Amino acid sequence: MNKIFIYYSYTGNGDAVADYLKEKEFKIRKVIPQKPMPKNRTLGIIVGGYKASVGYMDKLEEFKSDINDYDEVWIGSPVWNSRLSSPINTVLSKLDLTGKQVTFVLYSASGKAPKAEERIHKEYPEARVIELKEPKRDSGEMGKIGE
Repeated sequence: MNKIFIYYSYTGNGDAVADYLKEKEFKIRKVIPQKPMPKNRTLGIIVGGYKASVGYMDKLEEFKSDINDYDEVWIGSPVWNSRLSSPINTVLSKLDLTGKQVTFVLYSASGKAPKAEERIHKEYPEARVIELKEPKRDSGEMGKIGE
C-alpha cells in the first residue's frame, strides 16, 4: 500500500513525525507557506491562533496536490487555538481525499485538539485522528501512531 505524509511544521514536531514515518516507508511532502510564520514563538502563537480561528488559508510554495498514486494519505498539522493550522487549511482545500484511507496526526503542547477533531470528523467521517503531545521532545509519543 502506497502511503504519503503531507504536513506542516512550525516548531519541529511535524518534522519529528515525518522522520518517524519515513522509516515506515511513507513518502513525505512538507508544506511550506510563502510567508513564513514569525520566528518569535509568542508572536507566532498569536498569529497562528488567529489565522486558525478564522479559517485562514496560507498561500503555499509549490504545493503538489496530486495524490493519485497513494492509497493512504496522512495529514500532519500543529494545533493552533485548538484548530488545524492555516497551511493545512490550504492543503485540505486542494486535495481530493475521496476513496483514500485518511489519518490526521495532530501535534500540540497539550496533546488535545477538540475543535480540530470535531472538524475532521464532520468533513472526513471515516478519518482516523492521532493526537500527539510534543513528539519532538517526547519520542515515546510516536507509539500512539501504532501501525
